Amino acid sequence: MSRIGKQPIGIPDGVTVEVRDGVVTVQGPGGELSQRVDRDMKVTVEDGEVRVERPSDEREHRALHGLTRSLIANMVEGVTKGYEKRLEIQGVGYRAALKESDLELQVGFSHPVTMVPPAGIEFEVPAPNRIVVKGIDKQLVGEVAANVRKVRKPEPYKGKGIRYEGEYVRKKAGKAAKGAVA
Repeated sequence: MSRIGKQPIGIPDGVTVEVRDGVVTVQGPGGELSQRVDRDMKVTVEDGEVRVERPSDEREHRALHGLTRSLIANMVEGVTKGYEKRLEIQGVGYRAALKESDLELQVGFSHPVTMVPPAGIEFEVPAPNRIVVKGIDKQLVGEVAANVRKVRKPEPYKGKGIRYEGEYVRKKAGKAAKGAVA
């Protein structure tokens, strides 16, 4: 039995979970999220908790059991607390700014890069070298943060670029170090 899949998901006050035609809808103070679940998974809502059950111990059903439970748990947490990813910018002259709701990045190109947030996502720039991506959908927050990082990934020689907060970038030795070894 899946250790993740068999755990019940508690429904906090102010959150409603509805299952209809293979679609789980979660509404809460943060907003509303929907997720289509596999038709083999049985999702039940009773006594203030959500349970996910699988029909058999086949490999595919075992994999879907934990996945389905995790997706529903992430939706419940998203509509109550929300999710955020923090990024930091390193490099001389590299900075971020908000233009209305759009994120404008100046990261060494001849022009600023403007990123428009998709629905349900908002950017914050607490400092010129810090970016916060916020939203209720965990998958969308992670995807948008990855796209922001992709604009200028941290390079391995000086470490300049956009990275996740706390991310370690392993630095390489440059040309000068090569000559000193030989």
